[in-house]
Amino acid sequence: MKYSVCTDAVFMGKSDIISAMEQVKRCGYDAVEFWTWWDKDMEAVIEKQQKLGLEVAAFCAEFIEPGDEKNHAAYEASLEKAVGYAKRMSCKTLIAQAGWVTDEIPFVKHRKNIIKLFRRVAPMAEQEGITLVIEPLNKLVNHPTYHLSSSWDAFGLVGEIGSPNVKILFDIYHQQITEGNLISNITEHIDRIGHFHAAGNPGRTEITKGEICYRNVFTAIKEAGYEGYIGLEYMTQEDPCPGLVEIRERTLI
Repeated sequence: MKYSVCTDAVFMGKSDIISAMEQVKRCGYDAVEFWTWWDKDMEAVIEKQQKLGLEVAAFCAEFIEPGDEKNHAAYEASLEKAVGYAKRMSCKTLIAQAGWVTDEIPFVKHRKNIIKLFRRVAPMAEQEGITLVIEPLNKLVNHPTYHLSSSWDAFGLVGEIGSPNVKILFDIYHQQITEGNLISNITEHIDRIGHFHAAGNPGRTEITKGEICYRNVFTAIKEAGYEGYIGLEYMTQEDPCPGLVEIRERTLI
């Protein structure tokens, strides 16, 4: 199994990305991921990655609303820049958001626009060997107007888009809140999952805390034949490093 540490989450308010990458390496991990690239010194990130010998498992496409067709040209142009950075870092996965439904763009129209956009950019991903992973988020606790929440809806969405390079990001924390039934929902659709995120629930804290037995979930993912990364994307009020070491020693398989 391969694990990455989301620096923007785990080290939020504590360290910049360069320091976070150094700490991740010292804690015994070989890969990082992060959310935003457009507000970072990406040349410094790439230099540090190469110096430390870290893999970059994933980072986000720019947060441009995909449900508004007027944004599609800008989204495609921004995605092309992100793909350029991904290739330089040998990163194979870019995280995409489904956007937020509004009165101006209700759900049905929003869905049609999402499908249209990802069918438009899928050939770029296929040509460059990049997988775009669309992330469902929970509406109950964190994202009440987000377009996509359940895994079954997300699996159906990527099926409609119809590209082998567009899959879903299965965030175990979000899906525990939304629907539970984690192991069955994961293993029955493993071919449509391109990345995982993990955090403890409740609280979106360390995966050693809360109601999810992560060791069992990770074992099921491994036995299903998944070969990608699982990103540790949680928040903590404590020094991140002892928690990362504890997770590596107690929970990861």
